[in-house]
Amino acid sequence: MESNKTLYRDFIQQVFNEGRLDSLDRFLAPDYVIRDAPSGTPTGADGVRQIVTMFRDAFPDLEITLDDVIAEGDLVASSSILRGTHKGAIFGIPPTGKSVSAPGLTMVRIIDGRLVESRVKNDTTALMIQLGPGPG
Repeated sequence: MESNKTLYRDFIQQVFNEGRLDSLDRFLAPDYVIRDAPSGTPTGADGVRQIVTMFRDAFPDLEITLDDVIAEGDLVASSSILRGTHKGAIFGIPPTGKSVSAPGLTMVRIIDGRLVESRVKNDTTALMIQLGPGPG
């Protein structure tokens, strides 16, 4: 179980925080599925690629910090905080220059050293409220 926690931490660091989309094949199983993704998001690695690109374009200094990481069997659950400076459009909101932070909860299933599915609940409402109208 500790190896699954390490794998998930490495996935967040390399893919989201560092933007290393070339490492997706190492972390994701070929049949990986995103549950609860935003409408219109492709499934699998293409969906992750789209989400990471959207957030890193909007927040070039994106950093996701994992606070609590718990593993049992093939499941890993975590609470996190997304932080960044709004320098690109997201959700139809033009860049504001504001620094934001938003909490999230994630559960992933890891089999044979690769993520096979994930469920992510980020507080996008809190994010949008912080972006609000006008420059920060």
